[in-house]
Amino acid sequence: MKLRGSPGNVSTWEGIRAGEILEREGIHCNLTLLFGLHQAIACAEAGITLISPFVGRILDWYKKDTGRDYAPAEDPGVLSVRRVYNYYKKFGYTTEVMGASFRNIGEITELAGCDLLTISPGLLAQLDSTVADLPRKLDPVAASSMEIDRIPMDRATFDAMHASDRMATDKLAEGIAGFTKALENLEAMLAHRITELEAVGELVSA
Repeated sequence: MKLRGSPGNVSTWEGIRAGEILEREGIHCNLTLLFGLHQAIACAEAGITLISPFVGRILDWYKKDTGRDYAPAEDPGVLSVRRVYNYYKKFGYTTEVMGASFRNIGEITELAGCDLLTISPGLLAQLDSTVADLPRKLDPVAASSMEIDRIPMDRATFDAMHASDRMATDKLAEGIAGFTKALENLEAMLAHRITELEAVGELVSA
C-alpha cells in the first residue's frame, strides 16, 4: 500500500474532496490535521485510505483551555480517536485510523487495538522498557454492536459541526498556518539556492 501525504492533504472540506479525486486515480492518501468527528466522517465517505488524528495536539488544546491535566482514560485526544474508530467500525468504513502525535505512553496504551499508531522513538523506548499487561481497548466487534447514530455528511453539516467545535477550529487553523510558513520558508531557501547556482554558472561561463 502506497501512502502519499502532503500539506495539501489536510482535512478541510476542500482537502478531503481533493483526496477523493486522488483516491479514484489510485493514489492512496493520508489526511492530516484531523481533530473532529465531522472531518473523520467526511474522509471515510470520500474513500480516503488513512486518517491521522493528532491525539497530543488535542490534549494540548484542552490542557491550555481548562488549565487541568487528564488521566490517559479521560484524555480528550484518546476519546476523540476512540469515537472515530468506533464510528468507522460500526458502519463498516474501510478508512484506517492511525493515531499520531502522542504525548505519553498512557495515550498509546489506551488506544491499543487501533488500526495503526505512529509512535516516536522515545515513546517506543519507554514502551519497550515497560513490563505490564496491554489489554486491547479498541475492538471492531465491540464497536459493531454499539448504539451510535449515523451522521450523513454534506458541506453544510461539515461546516456547522466545525464551527461548533472550538478545538477543531483552532487546531486546524493553527496547523494550516504552520504548513504555510514551512512552505514559504522552503520557497525562500530554493530561491536563494537558485540564485547561488545562477551566479556560479555566470562565473563559469565568463
